[in-house]
Amino acid sequence: QVQLVESGGGLVQAGGSLRLSCAASGSDFSIRTMAWYRQAPGNLRELIALITASGRAEYADAVKGRFTISRDNAKHMTYLQMNSLKPEDTAVYYCQSHSYWGQGTQVTVSS
Repeated sequence: QVQLVESGGGLVQAGGSLRLSCAASGSDFSIRTMAWYRQAPGNLRELIALITASGRAEYADAVKGRFTISRDNAKHMTYLQMNSLKPEDTAVYYCQSHSYWGQGTQVTVSS
């Protein structure tokens, strides 16, 4: 059983930054691919970044160059550094690993 708990969301002005964190339980964290998704009102949930066990990262085109995903295996943590935020980044952000999802954290970017 894996539990994922996100934190770090909030309200920020356009151009600002936020850092999301995802704390994971479970003994096999270091071998799991971790991902961040987001879902805006009326939209489907979309994958925005993932990081493999070896540290390889991939990004959706919408966030490439602005967001950075990272992980700390010793702490069972995954992070999403979000820079140059835009109003269209407003969404609930979810941490995901295999079939497990966190509860989500709201990010609101004002113009």
